[in-house]
Amino acid sequence: MRWKCLIIDDEPVARKILQEFVEDVPFLELSGMAENPVRAGLLLHESPVDLMFLDINMPKMNGLQFLKTSASLPLAIMTTAYSDYALEGFDLNVLDYLVKPFSFERFLKACNKADAFLQLKHKTNAPLDAAGYFFVKCDGVIEKIMYKELIWVEARQNYIVLHTESRSLIVYLTLKGISDELPETQFLKVHKSVIVNIEKIKSLEGNTINLGSASVLISQNLYPSVMKAILKDRMIKR
Repeated sequence: MRWKCLIIDDEPVARKILQEFVEDVPFLELSGMAENPVRAGLLLHESPVDLMFLDINMPKMNGLQFLKTSASLPLAIMTTAYSDYALEGFDLNVLDYLVKPFSFERFLKACNKADAFLQLKHKTNAPLDAAGYFFVKCDGVIEKIMYKELIWVEARQNYIVLHTESRSLIVYLTLKGISDELPETQFLKVHKSVIVNIEKIKSLEGNTINLGSASVLISQNLYPSVMKAILKDRMIKR
């Protein structure tokens, strides 16, 4: 399941780093960024999210004060240069506390914790689209693509390639554009330029996914979260 998230930080560089980190986590979808909690409140009113990456020291209102404004705010992970407020943050039910500068590995650990918490909260994954298909325009023709026949999606320069069981179609869309339309429980981003149909995976060897008709690589940054999403605790161990 993909969780919508919001970055709240007054530093442009910090927002950029967090944006890049979020884009490398397959179960996160960035809904927006705000430079202060006041702006964040407006964005949340327009489009609710599941998770916030929240700085503390910001103008107009700091992150901890923002958490005290409402009991219905999304789950929060603090991202701050100050370690002194960790105890107060946890008293406000902050899920994790990341002290800048933090590594992607530490960020991913916090995200995995959020994923587990939100999965438990929601109990069930989003249902597969009842229609079972979507349409795209290719060479002037509107093509019908069945989810069950789509093996993987590959991003190239200014287009994507949809690899199905019978053909490959070049479509002038972005990877994010097609990702937003694919069922979250069936399709997984494993690389910045690749989405795979989990049901089509034949085997895994190292960082390589065998899809039968093709092999694709899992990016190093995404490897832990991708393996977790693919195996889903179904690995039978000795």
